[in-house]
Amino acid sequence: MDRITRAKLPRWLRIALVAGILILVTGASLFAYRWYVRPTTLTIAVGSLDGEASRLVSAFAGKLTQLNAPVRLGMVETPSALDAANLFSSGKVDLAIVRGDIGDLSQAQAVVVVAHAVALLVAPPGSAITDIAGLKRVTVGVVGGEINRKVVQVLTNEYDLARANVTFKNLAPSEVRRALDAKEVRAILIVVPLVEKYLALVRGIFSQNAKSAPVLLPVDAAGAIAEKERAYESFDVPKGTLRGSPPIPSDDLTTLRVTYYLVAQKKLDNDLITDLTQSLMNARRDLLPELPMLAQVTAPDLDSDAFVPVHPGAAAFFNGTQQSFLDKWGNAIFLAPMIAGGLLSVLAAAWKFLRAGEGETREEALDLLYALGRRIRDAGKVPELDEIERQIDRVLETQRSNPVKGDQDAQDVTALNVAAHRLENLIHDRRSALASQHGNPAGT
Repeated sequence: MDRITRAKLPRWLRIALVAGILILVTGASLFAYRWYVRPTTLTIAVGSLDGEASRLVSAFAGKLTQLNAPVRLGMVETPSALDAANLFSSGKVDLAIVRGDIGDLSQAQAVVVVAHAVALLVAPPGSAITDIAGLKRVTVGVVGGEINRKVVQVLTNEYDLARANVTFKNLAPSEVRRALDAKEVRAILIVVPLVEKYLALVRGIFSQNAKSAPVLLPVDAAGAIAEKERAYESFDVPKGTLRGSPPIPSDDLTTLRVTYYLVAQKKLDNDLITDLTQSLMNARRDLLPELPMLAQVTAPDLDSDAFVPVHPGAAAFFNGTQQSFLDKWGNAIFLAPMIAGGLLSVLAAAWKFLRAGEGETREEALDLLYALGRRIRDAGKVPELDEIERQIDRVLETQRSNPVKGDQDAQDVTALNVAAHRLENLIHDRRSALASQHGNPAGT
């Protein structure tokens, strides 16, 4: 759109057009910014028999919101860790808290270790059973049932418990005390973190006093089991863990340990998981005083051959190799001057558009007049020439109102008049040519 065409538009219409474009660009920019910085919500499957896992995730989710973290958690509750693992393996959630020996973890990559759970084989006070060999022809209650099926399997295979006629019976936590009192089971298998909440649960199952206490059975083959089943590791329960005086166990006790992980789908973006990991560890620091169990939240095994491989985004955080500010925004910083230059050009064009045809400088007026020469030569009808004459008149009228200051302005006024006179001659010649073409010597 040239200056002459723009000059035809009323000033109010030009202002409205520029204002409309400015509003659209501003709105689009704000929308793009809000979309870019909006927090990402990841769904997380959580399940536990006592609801503790859900409580921890709820605390994390609330703290992430409070800290305005770039990643948020949307919790999906399930009845157990097995159900959470199944939901994750089906791809229906982004994250899950899973136990290393449960479910299909082929698509899982570790973000953090949530807790370590220890397998405890416990016989009631006064029992003659002191080791796994003493379980021959005994029924063992398995607290949690299905989620501990793998533990039962590895113990059975390692110690040939099927040949020893050892029977395992699934029990809900609320059924354990009754089953022991009724002699339905002679020992229990429970897999829990060694934190006060669960140690108190184990103590509460058995009637005990200073002279009698439950008997913890060692899993001496824990090392051999761990070599064959990588979900497990050999672990020594410290002396006095269950009770301090007299200590239970009376010495460090070997058993199996399994890990609870927060895992993410492999397909999730590395930067997203880096942000998640950093946000979780910051939240952990703030939540630790009220939730001591979070002391077990640590970095996963960062080795390439880890049982549950670490997600590259989490590894970047724990290794300190996450992208720096310049790495992330270097391109934007490089492009910023170019973008700023483009914006200035747009603003200049908008300003020129707003003032087109109003108070042009004499230099601009000259440019306008010179541009009319080609239009005159190309004009095919007399009305086009009439319109060009009116445009010349408007330019001259506008310039007449501008005061003449100095020799340069006087020279410009002279140049304007010369240009206008030349254009009038061109118009006259073009009228004559058009009249001749139409056989009308009068040009009418």
